[in-house]
Amino acid sequence: MVAPPPARRASGGRPTREEALRRDARLLDVATKLFMERGYDCTSIDAVAETAGISKPTVYARYHDKRDLFTAVLRATIQRWLAPLSAAAEAAKVNPRSVETTLHDLSRHLLAHSRIPEVVMLRRTLAAQAVQFPELAKLAHEEGWLRGVRAVAILLQQFADRGQIKVDDPAIAADLFLSLVLGNDKHHGIVTRPKFQEQRREAAVKLFLNGVRPR
Repeated sequence: MVAPPPARRASGGRPTREEALRRDARLLDVATKLFMERGYDCTSIDAVAETAGISKPTVYARYHDKRDLFTAVLRATIQRWLAPLSAAAEAAKVNPRSVETTLHDLSRHLLAHSRIPEVVMLRRTLAAQAVQFPELAKLAHEEGWLRGVRAVAILLQQFADRGQIKVDDPAIAADLFLSLVLGNDKHHGIVTRPKFQEQRREAAVKLFLNGVRPR
């Protein structure tokens, strides 16, 4: 007996879960692109809805206002930044490598991600909107930087447990590592030469390792 074809949603009916997920993903992609191109003030819900091919009521059913939509874009970008940190911590448990190799690989990814246009845009937009919407800056700090610190701290603790490094406070060490690697990347959006960027990254990792290697 031939199985019946899967039921199709009637025209105008409620979207399936998969359709809703695809719609939301497209909405965030379009919103990110428009915020990046136009900035926060010059991006409207109308423009996002029209570009995404989604009705404005549908957008408002998902996001209360433009600030809510921008917050969702910010959260999605933070999640992409955090993913490799968590992955590195898990990989160190399953397939441990040297601390030097792990931190060099991690620092390369962090710098590459920090220079993605949407990430640069979000940093500039957050700086511009910090006075009007301080809760967005707080969200970026707590869900971005502090969660990143916690992920790196877990990683460093694993290496400390194996005796490869010595750290009294993994969280402080993680904060210092991220600051060393990313600190220069926040200087007014000025782009330095790739060769210098790589030299600085290598020096930052080396300086950190020299400070945490067992004596």
